[in-house]
This record gives sequence, C-alpha cells and structure tokens, in this order.
Amino acid sequence: MASCLLTKKMMKKILIALIFGIFLIGIVMAETSYCCEKTNDGSWCQNAPATDCDSSFTKAPTSCEATSYCKLGCCYDSQEGTCDHNTPSRVCNDSDGVWAEGASCEITQCTLGCCLIGDQASFVTQTRCKKLASLYGLEIEFRTDLSNEVSCIAAATSEVKGACVFEEEYVTTCEFTTKSKCSGLGENDTAKFHEGYLCSSDSLGTICGPTEKTTCVEGSDEVYFIDSCGNLANIYDASKINEKNYWSEIYGKEDSCNYGSSNAESRTCGNCDYYLGSLCREAKVSENPSYGDYLCSDLSCELEGTTYQHGESWCADSAGVEKNLPGSKYFRLVCYAGEITVEPCAEYRQEVCLQSDVSGFKYAACRVNKWQDCLAQNDTKDCENEDARDCSWLELSNGKEVCVPKYTPGFQFWSDSNSSTSNSSSTTSTESSCSLSTANCTVTYEKKIWGSKNCVENCLCLEGGLNETMAPLCTSLGDCGVKKNYLGVYGFND
Repeated sequence: MASCLLTKKMMKKILIALIFGIFLIGIVMAETSYCCEKTNDGSWCQNAPATDCDSSFTKAPTSCEATSYCKLGCCYDSQEGTCDHNTPSRVCNDSDGVWAEGASCEITQCTLGCCLIGDQASFVTQTRCKKLASLYGLEIEFRTDLSNEVSCIAAATSEVKGACVFEEEYVTTCEFTTKSKCSGLGENDTAKFHEGYLCSSDSLGTICGPTEKTTCVEGSDEVYFIDSCGNLANIYDASKINEKNYWSEIYGKEDSCNYGSSNAESRTCGNCDYYLGSLCREAKVSENPSYGDYLCSDLSCELEGTTYQHGESWCADSAGVEKNLPGSKYFRLVCYAGEITVEPCAEYRQEVCLQSDVSGFKYAACRVNKWQDCLAQNDTKDCENEDARDCSWLELSNGKEVCVPKYTPGFQFWSDSNSSTSNSSSTTSTESSCSLSTANCTVTYEKKIWGSKNCVENCLCLEGGLNETMAPLCTSLGDCGVKKNYLGVYGFND
C-alpha cells in the first residue's frame, strides 16, 4: 500500500511539474514573439521570433495589430486608381501609395462606380476608369447610380446591337438597334431582341431583305450595305452580295474584306480606314462602284508628281527662300482629306519652316527664327548651338571669322522715317543690322621725292577687295547690300 501511495504522490508531482513547465515555455515563447516589419525571407508584418526579423527594419515584442508601422488600413494608388484593403502602412508607402485608416477603404477616392468603355463594363473607381480609357484610347461613361457589379455589367450588355423584331400593323418588321432601345418598340411590348443578328436574316421571318444599296454612317469610316427596311447591314463587300450568312449575322471590321488596307477607290470593298488614308464618301459618276453609290475615298494628296499621305505636312520650295532673298518667306503645306492647304510662316522670315521624316511620314512646322544674338557669339560651339540659336560660323576672305544668322531675316527695307510707328521701327532695325557690316578702309600711300606716290597699306581696297570681303557678311545680316529679290530682279533707290 505504501509503495502504491508513493507512486501516486510521485505522479502528482510529475504532473504539476509538466504543467508548470508548459506554462514556463509559454512565457518564454510569448517573450520571444515579435512583430517583424520585414522578415528574413522577405515577408512583411509577420509575428515571428526575433531571430527571423530582418535587422534592417523595425521589430517590436508585440502583435503586429498593435504596432503603428504594421497597422492595417487602405492603400490607394492615385496613378492606377486602385484600392487595396487590409494593407500595412509601410507596405503601402513603399509602393508609392497613399495610406488611410480603415481597412475597408471607406474613403472618397475608393468609391466604386460603373465604368462603361465601348461595349465593356467594369466596376471600379473613377480614376481607374480614366486610366483604362487612356490605355484603350476610348471614350468612357462613369455612372455612380449603379451600385453593384451585376447592374454595371447589365448596363453594358444593354448596348449590344442586334435585330429587334416586333409586330406593327399586323406585319412582322425589324429595326437594327441596341438591346436597351429594343424594349420600347412594337405594339403591346411584342419586341424581341436577337443579339448579333441582322434584320435581313431569313431565320427571323421579317419583311426586311437584302438590297444592292449602300450608305455612309456618321462617325464611322466604312461603307455599309442597307436592307429593304433601311437598316444597316454589314460592311459593303461586292463578293458577298448574294451570300445568306453575310446578310444574317453581324460581321466585325476585322472579318470583312481586305482588313488592314485602306481600300481607297476600291469598287468592290467598303472596308475604309481613316488612319490608313480612306473614308466613306459618295462616288463620282466616273468611279462607278460595283453596287451602291458610295466608296472609300482616297485621303492622300498629289503635288507635282509626288503623293503625300493624309495628315502629312512639308515645307514648300518657294521662290528665293533657299537663298533667303528679299520678299521670300517660308510656307508649310498640309495634306488633309485629299486637299492641300498652304500655311504661310511669319513675314520677313521671322519664322522658318523645318521638316522631319518619321518612318516615311513627313512632319513640318513654322518655328521662330532665332538669329538675334548671332553676332555676339565668339566661337563655333556657341554659334552653332541649335538649342539656343539659328546661326552659322562664317569665314571671311580676309581670314576673319564671324557668327551670322543661318536663316537670313528680312525687313521692311523700303520704309522711311516718315512712315508709321511700326514701319519706323522696321527701318531702324534694318539700318542698325545692315550697319554692322559697314567698314571703312583707310589706304596709306608713300610719297616719292619726285611727287609720285605708292600704296603701302590696304591697297586691296582700291581694287574692290573690301566689298568682296564684306559682301558675305552683309548679305547674311538681312536684306542688306546688293541682292536680287525673290523674282530675280535687282532693287534700287529712288
């Protein structure tokens, strides 16, 4: 009995020791549990032993929910328009987001609405909606009256197109329209919408059928067939005039004839593309499409045997401008919708036309002529710095070098001091600019004993050498010196 009682006592002590040991272990574990701002394996805001915490970041002997750096909230990305729930503040800041208290993101920036882009819908923030629109290059409609994703998607699908079949005056007729508009058609709400179908489909049993007529649609590039009820059908394709499927179901642009080409002036295909240089227009009598009265107009232009694409611009080769002669000026020409327009740059060559070529497409623009401080430059590098000025480094025949305007400016050189204020200022500008190239040449002679004299200095001036030396400088400063005008005629003083 004694041994039995002893055993029970021993067992009791062992049990107490185990319980106490577990308690001590719990205390030790509790003391060693930290909130690691970042762990060694790269995880953020985790409860772990101190040895697992990245020493480069903050740690605290408490739960992460109680810390400021790992407190959960809402992270708003102002660039993408997204809102992330239950995000630690440090994680949000490191991703360049804006952190706000409230893990459920109940802030104004995170208010959701229905973003309608074309025939697609997304239940997102307004900023995100604008971001999506910029990515796809489409117009958007953001509706705040739709409070959930289901109603948002339903709103998008209501804009899908198809055949709306209904009874009218005891006749089964049809209108090609959207799903939302179909519900209001027909007598006694008899309208039925058939998504993706044309009104000329035999399966619908309407009075509408195929025709040989075509038309243009405002806001669209292409030529379209129309049915006997006046509804739009598919893009004009002469090869499918009698094909039942083509008159039954909607074919997309990419599934129509010669997709990816402009089809300009084609008699058989109306798949026009504005960005490729064509647009629907009424055909001329001589053009004679295979069916209908419309075709893809060629938006390119032709000038002196050269073809220019729609939207191209280039500098005109006007008389005298290549030599900056008096009376000449720069022009910019633009090809738009098959017509060439002329846009003159500023008078007196105060603007010049500059042209570039990007993958065979020409761009031109009138730009201010930056010539005013050319003469003040003392070296080639500063003179020919195109970011600052339009100048060229000129070497004269006497060995001197000078910085002159690259594009010679023009003046109202015919104005006099009795003219209006604007003309007087122009005259002053002309005189002051041209006088910079004026030079005096003093010739020195040596007198002989018998009365004769010999030239000993600047003798070149006697032979007209000074004029030849200064002429390039004179003519580059403006409408100065001896010049022909842009018509090839010399000027004169009366």
